[in-house]
Amino acid sequence: MQTAPHRILSGVRFPVARAEGTVYNSAVAFRDLPREQTGVSLLQRSLAHGRLGHAYLFTGPDPAALEPVARSLAKTLLCQQPERSAEGAPVDCCDRCSGCRRVDSGTHPDVHWVRPESKSRVITIDQVRDLSREIFLKPHEAPWKVGILVDADCLNLQAANALLKTLEEPPSRCVLMLLSAEPARLLETIVSRCMRVHFAGPGASGLDADAIEWVRRFAELAAETRRGVIDRYRMVDLILQRLAQERERAEAEVKARWTEGPEQPPGLRSGPRTEPTAEPAGEDEGPAATAGGSEAAEKAAIEAEYRRRRDRFLGAVQGWLRDVWLARLCAQEGARPFYPGWAATSHLASRLTEAEALRNLNVWEDLQNLLRRTNVQELLAIETAVLQLELGEHDAAMHLKSRG
Repeated sequence: MQTAPHRILSGVRFPVARAEGTVYNSAVAFRDLPREQTGVSLLQRSLAHGRLGHAYLFTGPDPAALEPVARSLAKTLLCQQPERSAEGAPVDCCDRCSGCRRVDSGTHPDVHWVRPESKSRVITIDQVRDLSREIFLKPHEAPWKVGILVDADCLNLQAANALLKTLEEPPSRCVLMLLSAEPARLLETIVSRCMRVHFAGPGASGLDADAIEWVRRFAELAAETRRGVIDRYRMVDLILQRLAQERERAEAEVKARWTEGPEQPPGLRSGPRTEPTAEPAGEDEGPAATAGGSEAAEKAAIEAEYRRRRDRFLGAVQGWLRDVWLARLCAQEGARPFYPGWAATSHLASRLTEAEALRNLNVWEDLQNLLRRTNVQELLAIETAVLQLELGEHDAAMHLKSRG
């Protein structure tokens, strides 16, 4: 029992900002990122002194907070009108020029994104080989080539070994960025060849008013649970309704970006594709094959965006469960709550023991890891987790009976 609190404090992927934090979108520059992030300052100092590394490993408890940093660095390197230091080195992007806009929309030919494939949730060796071929080519129009691996800890062994070869002999004028919320899953040889920059602390990712209101509704429903299984399935339904909305929004956002530029966006493919070569086409290659590949890439991009949104909302719930645990410990003064002043927090905390509040955090952490790392059926995983939550129904029932 002594080690459980440590597990929660160091291992759980809490949403790392409170409700008043920054709200990220794809159009972002270094100046828009939280000022308390020392990692941002480190990157800008490296840019100012011309000491940019060839490979970075961006880590942090919130995966959604890492992409804006990578995108900002890519835009700074490719910006046509960057903000410059006193020495004339670019230190931030303008966020307005054609280069910046195309990085945001995923249509810049010198930025190549790699994401886990939608079904297997792994980054394959073919994706890494495609990326390596791309970055060894000369830049199309910018002075740099940029490669970004989202959820780099999803590299399978063959892909990791292929990436290692590229890291050992990197091309000039190229920057690789590996993003990972679980860097311990990466090969140590890969980690040792990257400059590691950690992003954590309040302000790394925020929630808009609509998201905060949804978390409040969930919290109130959980705190008011009186009828056991019936109320728990109301909680499940609330989550599923929200996730259905997020899937629709993810599809709309990806489709809008997909058709925004004059070319098919490389940044939205599950893995980058190389430019046409002189190699003879196979029998199955042609318009139909190309269309099929585009459709599969678009589907993978939609799935990746949906998973990012789902992780954000489940993390927001975990932030509230953390508040309940802190309230049970009477530790609010030492650790600021994500959602201060909510009656549902103190109400549920009063019905739980410290161990029960802690168990809820473990249950929700397991749910996030299961959905993020496997192809488990979403409904089944969420249903099981909600049914496992300790909500103090027994104490509530006894209280109602005594009142009657």
